[in-house]
Amino acid sequence: MATKSAISAWESLFRAQVTVMRTLSNEFPRDAEISLTEYDVLFTISKQEGRSIRMRDLRTQVLLTQPSVSRLVDRLVERGLVSKCPEPDDARGSLVRLTDEGYELYRRCAVQHGRSIIDHVGNALSAEELAQLQALCDKLRLSVEQERPEPSAHAR
Repeated sequence: MATKSAISAWESLFRAQVTVMRTLSNEFPRDAEISLTEYDVLFTISKQEGRSIRMRDLRTQVLLTQPSVSRLVDRLVERGLVSKCPEPDDARGSLVRLTDEGYELYRRCAVQHGRSIIDHVGNALSAEELAQLQALCDKLRLSVEQERPEPSAHAR
């Protein structure tokens, strides 16, 4: 393993991600009625079968701590953008579902946000580079996920 190369690659990846995310955040539609973080939650749910996800799975897919995800989902429930119900297979768990209103709001924001992503990511890299970037990021993420221990039952 090339220690210096790994550290240098990580720093480059991290700095690129921070720079791009700051730009995307600054360009996120101001009239969207949701924040970029709320959009991320709606996006994540929208990609699931039936536009529904277990709360514990949602927590692993967004960049927030467990209490923050719970509070954010509760706020989205209050606004009618998602609904929460008991998980059929686990009485302790919850399912979070995207409402029609939540999906429509997500779609409206996705159009402008998608344009911004294309402007800053799609136009900076060739089609081949984009495919390579996706493959490398997926490989890295999967490798780290496989190394990570499962959370204990009381941590959920």
